[in-house]
Amino acid sequence: MIADAAALAEVTAAFAAGSGPVAVDAERASGYRYGQRAYLVQLRRQGAGTALIDPVACPDLSELGAALSDVEWVLHAATQDLPCLREIGMVPTRIFDTELAGRIAGFPRVGLGAMVENVLGFVLEKGHSAVDWSTRPLPEPWLRYAALDVELLVDLRDSLEKELDRQGKLEWARQEFDAIASAPPAEPRKDPWRRTSGMHKVRRRRQLAVVRELWQTRDRIAQRRDVSPGKVLGDAAIVEAALALPPNAHALGALGAFGRVNRRQLEQWQAAVDRAKGLTESQLPQPGQPVTGPPPPRAWADKDPAAAARLAAARAGVTALAEQLNMPQENLITPDTVRRVCWEPPKPADRETVSAALTSHGARPWQVEQVTPVLVTALNQEAEPA
Repeated sequence: MIADAAALAEVTAAFAAGSGPVAVDAERASGYRYGQRAYLVQLRRQGAGTALIDPVACPDLSELGAALSDVEWVLHAATQDLPCLREIGMVPTRIFDTELAGRIAGFPRVGLGAMVENVLGFVLEKGHSAVDWSTRPLPEPWLRYAALDVELLVDLRDSLEKELDRQGKLEWARQEFDAIASAPPAEPRKDPWRRTSGMHKVRRRRQLAVVRELWQTRDRIAQRRDVSPGKVLGDAAIVEAALALPPNAHALGALGAFGRVNRRQLEQWQAAVDRAKGLTESQLPQPGQPVTGPPPPRAWADKDPAAAARLAAARAGVTALAEQLNMPQENLITPDTVRRVCWEPPKPADRETVSAALTSHGARPWQVEQVTPVLVTALNQEAEPA
């Protein structure tokens, strides 16, 4: 494993002198550590071989990233790895995503192992995908497993390119890859505490405040200790405490999820509950997040029957087209885009205006070309009388 500046400089020079695309992968420690940082970076390129880099010992890989900036990067499920690669200075300008290529080409199973087996006929070693990659030193079997993730990526890329070309979908895939490579970093999620598992049980605003306070307290502790938040306190415990609104630490400890928590920690969690209980009404969170865009589809029939009819027709048309093109519906066009266009359709809803609406919502040119006729038909249908 590359773990010092001198070895990294050698790898950078070797990969800059290589030829063809570079296969890239990263391993995180999800479920073990706080955040989504990379704990191992794997690369392979013709003429350079395979390199396994320790981004803990070498946290700045910007020179390596710059040396490969004009090279096509081959990744599997690129959107999972690009954020942690960006953090250490690895930012591609061109990519080929083998998972997304598999989806567009219509493969039923698009995991790396399944794709390599179906397309290339090799079976990759399994068994270490969920290990703690922050472990040091990394065991030899883990390193072999990690190296295999990039061993055949370029071969897989080449075969998928031929298959996409055969199906007439290669330009579609390229547009998707370009969209991923050029996408800005994701904005931090607003009110992430609302994604606590089991939140559907929490209805009252005071209880929501308890969830928020416990979640934020847990997050600060997890960040300080560099552990996964779930290892500090489970979501089920947060929701149970919010529903119970315990008056003191003794009552909190009587809850099932807190039964094994020591006294000092109980007082820490109870303090968070008490802070939430001490908020004024105006400080309490609202029951739901502000909705941007159309309401949930289940409410359309009551709010706007004509829009509900448009959506039903559009969904049916998109489903039929996706089956005809042999790809998942969500890769043909995002459901959110369909909903937005059906809720506020352009007037008149013709090919030009619908194409413009799809483009404004981020649809790529190939998607606009394929989906526009379907949506024009759906948007111009007459709603059936109630």
